[in-house]
Amino acid sequence: MDQRDTSFFRRPIPPAAIVLIALVVHAPLLIMQLPTTTTYDANFHIFFASHYAHHWFNPWNEQWFAGFSQTTYPPLGHQWIAILSFIFGLNMAYMLVQLIGVVLLPVGVFRFARLWVSERAASYAALLSVFLGTVAFLVYSAGQLSTTVSAPFYLLALPYFYEWLRWGRGRALAKGVVLTLVAASIHHVTLLFGAILFAAPVLMLAWMDRRAERDGGGLAVLGRAAVFTALSAIGVAIVLLPYWISILQHPIEQVPIPHASRSNFLLNVDYGMNYFIVPYGALILALPFIVIRGASVPRLRPLLIFFWIAFIFGLGGTTPLPRLLLGRAFQILTFERFTLLAALLALPIVGLLVEELLDRAPKLASIGVSIAAIATFALALGWMYFSPFKTIGGMNVDSVVSFLNRDGHDKYRYITLGFGNALPKVSTYTTANSVDGEYNSARLLPEMTQYGAAQLTSAKFFGRAGMESLRAMLKHANRYGLKYIFVHDAYYDPLLAFAGWRKIETFDNGLVTVWSKEDVPPARKIESDAIPAPWEGLLWGILPIGCSFFAILLWLLVPDRVRSLEIVPSSTPAEVPTYAREAH
Repeated sequence: MDQRDTSFFRRPIPPAAIVLIALVVHAPLLIMQLPTTTTYDANFHIFFASHYAHHWFNPWNEQWFAGFSQTTYPPLGHQWIAILSFIFGLNMAYMLVQLIGVVLLPVGVFRFARLWVSERAASYAALLSVFLGTVAFLVYSAGQLSTTVSAPFYLLALPYFYEWLRWGRGRALAKGVVLTLVAASIHHVTLLFGAILFAAPVLMLAWMDRRAERDGGGLAVLGRAAVFTALSAIGVAIVLLPYWISILQHPIEQVPIPHASRSNFLLNVDYGMNYFIVPYGALILALPFIVIRGASVPRLRPLLIFFWIAFIFGLGGTTPLPRLLLGRAFQILTFERFTLLAALLALPIVGLLVEELLDRAPKLASIGVSIAAIATFALALGWMYFSPFKTIGGMNVDSVVSFLNRDGHDKYRYITLGFGNALPKVSTYTTANSVDGEYNSARLLPEMTQYGAAQLTSAKFFGRAGMESLRAMLKHANRYGLKYIFVHDAYYDPLLAFAGWRKIETFDNGLVTVWSKEDVPPARKIESDAIPAPWEGLLWGILPIGCSFFAILLWLLVPDRVRSLEIVPSSTPAEVPTYAREAH
């Protein structure tokens, strides 16, 4: 074939072009505010952000669970939504923060992949990250904003970690630690497992590269790793100090709540489709290459090992390994985030596969890879409409909000039944408080923690545990000032009637009914030792957001003075380190 026909396919894709593609793919979907109607958690994140918009330095939120502390969840993503909401409104601010995450992801993937493979293969890995099924699943179905925004910052920190390990450059240490703190301030769980699954192979890579240089500096790598770890740990401890205080004072001891991601995917076709086929998509076809190439090339073996660990964890209860290693934590975590981590670890090797395919049959391979990537993304989007796991986050709750905000109804507490993930939308726009809520880790009321069920609004889906929890709450309605119940599912009507509640109003052509109990006194504030001290609120409102501003300043004032060397042939990735070195 004529060289002019293949030269285009032998050049790396410019990172700016990949970022533009990410914008073209994701911006229209986010501008349409798709996550607010199709995801489980988008309304939850908007609710948290709404509280910061009104009470920046007071993380105690009385609108759920008769009062809970938002220090139980890292605040940075929600704080940025709150800041942007003053200009764009809450919903669009959420979309902008999510867009930042999906745009930074290919940048982080490119920089991370560049540690392992050539610039050309790394560019292919970055481009494929735009179309990852697990990204589409988390953004447009699960709505896990914190996971999808924190992961790119952690990926961006890893090349600085490597640079510090290899050459001991102070600016790399500073940037790496600050980006790590930013990632932790957005989501602690992603950082906790990312520190093992991503930092460990990078540490092994730096050790191997120093050993390959025969300069006897292997111990220096371990020493620098200890310094980086210590500074990051101290920083995370300080920046998230109110979180650690909260979790130590009130550890999560509630009865475990079931979650589908912990299931055996081989025994349930819907779960297997939702948590394996859809998130991985065409990456499943690349698994043999990932294993064979990762095992045969010494430089890629650390990557393969930790990809395999993340892959097994992403299978939830399909294998016994996660349960054995995590113990009781297995019943607390959800495991779809491990699928994202596994896919990101696999992408550098998949980039090599694309590079080889393009070398052999440029035009045919480009068409095939493009179809596979687009089909993966389309499958994840299409699954939202064919999946048996439906959300009702787009439900119109204006009538409920209007009722609660008029005639002094907000003097009492309320719950919803059959509202699913539309509950946070009600809470965001009403001045009334509820004894229900969507963030399980923050619950302290015994009527909820003593039963293996999540939200009262979805009680029936948790079987006996859910209905017993609901009965306990109805029994203690007077204690909490619980006077109003909004029902979007007639299944609950007999229970309410039997418990002494009566129907008082009907909204939306009978779709929503309001039930009330006459002898309920106005709600009073529940005293709790979980209320953060004022100084904790001050730290919570300053340090996490301060880390993000400091990271921006470092990026502007201390640019990376590096340039790529000659592109390393992907067929010999073990021979020459691929990381860009400082120009002398």
